[in-house]
Amino acid sequence: MPVHVQSHVRRFTFDRARLERSAWAILAAVGEPTAELNILFVGDQRMRSLNRRYRGKDRTTDVLAFALREAPHSFSGILGDVVIAVPMAVRQAKEGQRSLDEELTVLLVHGMLHLCGYDHERSEKEARRMHRRERMILRSLSRLPNRVN
Repeated sequence: MPVHVQSHVRRFTFDRARLERSAWAILAAVGEPTAELNILFVGDQRMRSLNRRYRGKDRTTDVLAFALREAPHSFSGILGDVVIAVPMAVRQAKEGQRSLDEELTVLLVHGMLHLCGYDHERSEKEARRMHRRERMILRSLSRLPNRVN
């Protein structure tokens, strides 16, 4: 199944192909190698609108995940959508002294784990479980080659 990547931001550049390869590797790591995934990169205003509409929080956030398997009448091959606010990722990358590509990868892992049922807001125990899984996946991604020949 495909990974669909769509960007609605023009001011920032990032390695879209690398993120797509990372998404494939993350799907394999979470036991969903044949799942379909949509990744959408948006600006702060669009993210704020989505966060307000779907979570009732009138502020931007870094990543939202929409698990389509939980939706009624869903096709089980589609894992869901991960939406990432690129301007917020830029700010967080600067704060964390990381590159934008590294920050986007962290947010992609986080969002994809949400699609798989992880929820750090559920409890402290679940937050630790999700954080451990994130670290494990990020370590495995750091061993991926930067280019595919």
